[in-house]
Amino acid sequence: MSLDKESFSIFLDTIKKFVDNKLIPREEEVSESNKIPQDIVDEMKKLGLFGISIPTEYGGSNLSMEEEVKLTFELGRASPAFRSIAGTNIGIGSQTIVMSGTEGQKKKYLPKFATGELIGSFALTEPDAGSDAISIKTTAKKFGNKYIINGTKRYITNAPIAGVFSVMAKTKPEKKASSISCFLIDSNSPGITIGKPDKKMGQRGALTADVIFDNCEVSQDSLLGGKEGIGFTTAMKVLDKGRLHISGICVGLSERLLYESLKFSTNRKQFGEEISNFQLVQAMIADSKAEILAAKNLVLNTAIMRDNGNIVTLESSCAKLFSSEILGKVADRAVQIHGGAGYMAEYPVERLYRDARLFRIYEGTSQIQQLIIARETIKKFKS
Repeated sequence: MSLDKESFSIFLDTIKKFVDNKLIPREEEVSESNKIPQDIVDEMKKLGLFGISIPTEYGGSNLSMEEEVKLTFELGRASPAFRSIAGTNIGIGSQTIVMSGTEGQKKKYLPKFATGELIGSFALTEPDAGSDAISIKTTAKKFGNKYIINGTKRYITNAPIAGVFSVMAKTKPEKKASSISCFLIDSNSPGITIGKPDKKMGQRGALTADVIFDNCEVSQDSLLGGKEGIGFTTAMKVLDKGRLHISGICVGLSERLLYESLKFSTNRKQFGEEISNFQLVQAMIADSKAEILAAKNLVLNTAIMRDNGNIVTLESSCAKLFSSEILGKVADRAVQIHGGAGYMAEYPVERLYRDARLFRIYEGTSQIQQLIIARETIKKFKS
């Protein structure tokens, strides 16, 4: 069961204070070191942030989707790197197991995900397969009760620190969803090499890297759900949920950028008065506020729909598209309101502007969301 209303309210207030007092003050440290400080990670573990989406019987708090997105509104106000270290345990790293894992797989991995003892990582993207995920080339060939995995995965979040990978691989040669299976592979398995951490435009501290499988031998027990052919469909279900989570982070980061814009514009003076008094600055503030409220309500409404048992493929894609595109606009306006100062690393908006750019790419690009939205809308019309 989810937390009761009062308990969740207390938890949310605790997280808000944690973000304000612990995370935001250390953003620059994370950016410079490209690493989340261990004391911050330890505190996140104590707060239970690694297990918010994991069922209570496996040690998590099993928040509803509505509660989860409300939490992301708060976490999103800090550098995305902080959320990212727990993000794979909350989302794509654990939810494949929650949705389709065997009872043995759930007992083996989920309690350790919930405490943060084990970091999960979702390995789907490849050098030649990003948006076209069904075209992955990584193979899993069966020999007796073993599988041999070969292939390269790219831009894999938390790969350098992961303890287990959810790996999508082809168990049949045909290019179709049923040819793709998912394997739960411990990161210390022979035949796995982790590449150097990627050098990215932004989101320093959120580590990604290549993961290379070279004749990596795994047992049949590592096959998700004990079945071939369910990997791709499970991944798509996970992404429906994950896109709502990311949408919430987009809303939170947008609110942070608006806050920075207000703080600067009410203190910065030109022509003898605060620039927040200038109508064209006010127009940027007004547009940002209206769009943030629209995105926030779209995300919350979709989360509630999902909690009520509805399929929200269409709505979660709408939320992800709208909230990530709005974030880009709010970030751009924040830099513009700051003027020359917005281009200087001395001010948070310079870093946050770079951090924001990734949200229109991962968990499905804006263009992929458009295709999903159009496909689902036409399908509903025809039905």
